[in-house]
Amino acid sequence: MKNTILTLQKQKEENDKIIMVTAYDYTTAKLMDEMEVNTILVGDSLGMTMLGYEDTLSVTMEDMIHHSAAVARGAKNAFIVTDMPFMSYQTSVYDAVVNAGRLIKEGRGHAVKLEGGSAFAPHIEAIVKASIPVVAHIGLTPQSVNAFGGFKVQGKDLEAAKSLIEDAKAVEAAGACMVVLECVPAKLAKKITQELHIPTIGIGAGPDCDGQVLVYQDMLALYEGFRPKFVKVFADAGKTMRDGIAAYIQETKGGNFPAPEHCFRIEDRVMESLD
Repeated sequence: MKNTILTLQKQKEENDKIIMVTAYDYTTAKLMDEMEVNTILVGDSLGMTMLGYEDTLSVTMEDMIHHSAAVARGAKNAFIVTDMPFMSYQTSVYDAVVNAGRLIKEGRGHAVKLEGGSAFAPHIEAIVKASIPVVAHIGLTPQSVNAFGGFKVQGKDLEAAKSLIEDAKAVEAAGACMVVLECVPAKLAKKITQELHIPTIGIGAGPDCDGQVLVYQDMLALYEGFRPKFVKVFADAGKTMRDGIAAYIQETKGGNFPAPEHCFRIEDRVMESLD
């Protein structure tokens, strides 16, 4: 079934959890689409997962368009949300609308996602007026990592919790179709979810959001090292890949690959004629 802002809204109303997963390329997007995930996030997390940056700040519009278009070619039913990279919308409302338009027109996304709460309500409103759905992102917003002093849980004290609730209501009033809650205490995320009419998507925000999102490299353990507390490994695909590559190396060096069944034949008479 084709996923749209209307079907996602219906899922909230029917308490049917929305499944969002990241993807950054055609092959992965096609696989996610076959598994019937509701929505694919082409996140600026590609800066770290695909391009090897330390954070998301160096990701460009060209990066996002390139990866979003590849995902769109692979996913035919999932609702594709494409991140607006750092400084593609913060500079002005005008820039926000122009760059959102590029992500839809050239990147073939169905919606754009931008970080920030009430301060960016005018940007959200203008983008929505241009007939582009907007997913808001509040709580821990990775593009603001330097301002936050690191990756920290947001909304833990009274004032911060009130501010997050105000942000959530502001982005909804501005016309956002969904809101991502990142690294928010579970009880606070539940309250926000109950008070909003639009779906909430949690990442490190507890089980009571209307849906969940994870970076697929994290949930499939494609690399070792730091893993956020909110990540659960659902399959060790990294080990499977390493084992497969190790077997390929061993069989190639041992002369067992390619085997006869992997080779193309030529008639002996042809070879004899070459002598």
